[in-house]
Amino acid sequence: MECFLNEQKCILILYWAGHVAGFLHKNSIFAVKAKFYIYKLSMTLEKILSNLKIEHLNAMQQAAIDVYKEGSDVILLSPTGSGKTLAYLIPLVQNLKADVRGVQAIVLVPSRELALQTEQVFKSMNTPFKAVCVYGGRPAMEEHRTLKGVEPAVVIGTPGRMNDHLGKQNIDASTVRILVIDEFDKSLEFGFQEEMADVIGKLPALKRRFLLSATDAEEIPRFTGLNRTVKLNFLSEDEPLPMRLQLYEVESPVKDKLETLYRLVCCLGSESTIVFCNHRESVDRVGQYLRSMKVSCGVFHGGLEQEQRERALYKFRNGSCSLFISTDLAARGLDIPDIRHVIHYHLPVAEDGFIHRNGRTARWDAEGSAYVILHADDRRPDYLPADMERFEFPEVLPKPAQPLFETLYIGKGKKDKVNKIDIVGFLSKKGGLSKEEVGRIDVKDHYAYAAVSRKKIKQVLKLIQGEKIKGVKTLIEVAK
Repeated sequence: MECFLNEQKCILILYWAGHVAGFLHKNSIFAVKAKFYIYKLSMTLEKILSNLKIEHLNAMQQAAIDVYKEGSDVILLSPTGSGKTLAYLIPLVQNLKADVRGVQAIVLVPSRELALQTEQVFKSMNTPFKAVCVYGGRPAMEEHRTLKGVEPAVVIGTPGRMNDHLGKQNIDASTVRILVIDEFDKSLEFGFQEEMADVIGKLPALKRRFLLSATDAEEIPRFTGLNRTVKLNFLSEDEPLPMRLQLYEVESPVKDKLETLYRLVCCLGSESTIVFCNHRESVDRVGQYLRSMKVSCGVFHGGLEQEQRERALYKFRNGSCSLFISTDLAARGLDIPDIRHVIHYHLPVAEDGFIHRNGRTARWDAEGSAYVILHADDRRPDYLPADMERFEFPEVLPKPAQPLFETLYIGKGKKDKVNKIDIVGFLSKKGGLSKEEVGRIDVKDHYAYAAVSRKKIKQVLKLIQGEKIKGVKTLIEVAK
């Protein structure tokens, strides 16, 4: 053991010295061995959880990790919000090899937002491995350059774009041993069966498969190629709704529910709320009406540009917008913490849709409420409880509440050597803000978003006018 530690220390010293001096080739024996030791030191479960600022895993996550060690393919069924992303990312990174160059694992997800979210969780684990995100809505050539420059061990993406890169050999399939399909049922629902089959058909060296879903499918399609499969079912048939969830029926006196929705939103104040509609057109119509009534809200659906969706999500997460109107695109997968209320403007066709929507609130140990807006002539689906509590409006309706924060757009990002600490320092020193008046900050490659107290937004904009961040003048304005 002593000998091993001495060798380890010597190799690491030589590696870093050679790296700094610029003469050590990345494929030399010292480099390879050093990377192996660094990998071993950083990949313990305790270290990963520490990086994620998590004290312990839940039962489902631990079971998934234990089963994966056995070498079988895995199907994991678990409710929305139960932590499935970590359930597969932890065993995945623990099975990556430090001495293998090329992509070792592919993760398929049904939406761009889930791809970006998964990439962020992977990066937060702070392992020696790199991950790259690929999805539609941006130039594939740009992604190709990123893949070539980063040389990731893991590629996360939507089925269509993943197919594109594999077909053009932008990803070397010969080194891919692990495939994860997250939200598998949702991918089938979105019509990605053909694309997923094509992806799997392009992976000749595939050894392990990990499928995750929030519902139990009657049959898994043959194209998945599952072999020696272990199925972990953490779905509860007896309790489709969390015990901490309070369900209300809201009566609408007219078939057009816009006014009833407005009145309900006023009663909920500035607490984080999602309104679900069944169609994109309905989302846009509801959003337009509420804004005309001076209600601050964001809209989210598949017909929006990627930048619009990202901006809406960011504002909702950082408290700049407490009301989020969406199709079922936001019902699963997306990490939106601390949602207090769910409103069903339209009811979903099937019960599982109802469960997934409600699963956005009352997560973990939190409490939440769900509201179903119904007109007397509306058909009541069988999945609705017969004894729902009736929501009573107050005699005096409150005015629409304003969010606590406002989002600033900052025209510099990572590629301009600007980070979160720089932005916090700038807003504190130049903008006169206290620590409590600065919220969430997200820094992208060429721009950044920062949440600041709504009460101080005019003051901040006035104080920072003409000021520079790290000696560079940049555009700073309220995000549209």
